[in-house]
Amino acid sequence: MTKLKIAVIFGGCSTEYEISLKSAYSVIAHMDIEKYEPVMLGITRAGEWYLYNGPIEKIDDDTWLNPKYCTRAIISPDRETQGVLVFTGSRAQPISLDAAMPILHGKNGEDGTIQGLLSLAGIPIVGCDTLASALCMDKDRAHKLVAAAGVRVPKSFIIQCESQTDAAILQAESLGYPLFVKPIKSGSSFGVTKVLNKYELPMAIKLAFEHDNEVIIEENIDGFEVGCAIIGSQHLIVGQVDEVELAEGFFDYKEKYNLETSKIHVPARIAAHKAEEIKETAKLIYQVLGCSGFARVDMFLTPNGEILFNEINTIPGFTTHSRFPKMLNAIGMTFGQILDEIIKQAVGM
Repeated sequence: MTKLKIAVIFGGCSTEYEISLKSAYSVIAHMDIEKYEPVMLGITRAGEWYLYNGPIEKIDDDTWLNPKYCTRAIISPDRETQGVLVFTGSRAQPISLDAAMPILHGKNGEDGTIQGLLSLAGIPIVGCDTLASALCMDKDRAHKLVAAAGVRVPKSFIIQCESQTDAAILQAESLGYPLFVKPIKSGSSFGVTKVLNKYELPMAIKLAFEHDNEVIIEENIDGFEVGCAIIGSQHLIVGQVDEVELAEGFFDYKEKYNLETSKIHVPARIAAHKAEEIKETAKLIYQVLGCSGFARVDMFLTPNGEILFNEINTIPGFTTHSRFPKMLNAIGMTFGQILDEIIKQAVGM
């Protein structure tokens, strides 16, 4: 049996660099080596690309960047190569690829940039395409499209520079407090602040602008967050709905990756009919935003049972304890089976 060569791309110029390494390690560790040959491509924080041929544990603990294991390499945009160029001395050695799986969370990975490069190179993408990735990363535009499809979204407005802070303070009164200030294009809650009063708003806006050139100010939704893991393009596989239980505050970076005071319940502690409604809403959102391959759809469920769209993660956390695989585990899919299915989607098997 000929093995498929699958590039697993990790690291990158992103605040979520460390998370990317953890996810990539889990993906590589669970690939069926009888079926796949992982081609490990690491990107440093400075944006340097390397073919990595060392122990995968060194990806997990961020000691992978070592001349002993690394050779400079790039994705070739030339479709004749349809793969990677590895530089040894004065020569560039091509490695053809059957598909590439970017495990690059946040900016420069989840926002359509790497997907555009792979599309240009003619390399099948394990996951969402360029347009869907870019749309889902943009909280404002994603909300507008989903709202047009009839799904409720939180009330919000955007500002495009810090000089609009005074006007934002006045406009925020219409949303009421508490409210959220977020960079429009950022992941893992970086730059997000829950604001309790108008005096906290300027600093929250300043922080958000450190992560993006546009900021969204959004109403607080009473209730809790629920999520849906989805695989596919036409025929969709949907995992069990999960529920985020918070002791206080909001699901920020620390809670997402350490769960110090929060808990994730799979399945969510809700009625079966409401779980089905959430799944159907998630599928609608996934399709409206043009997703394919896989993604995690996050929503809010209010005390009166109303469902609101929050965001889509087109490259959600992919460790064994991450929400995405756990929701699919709950319908009987192992980590290896999840990888088989999403790779199959990419290569057209």
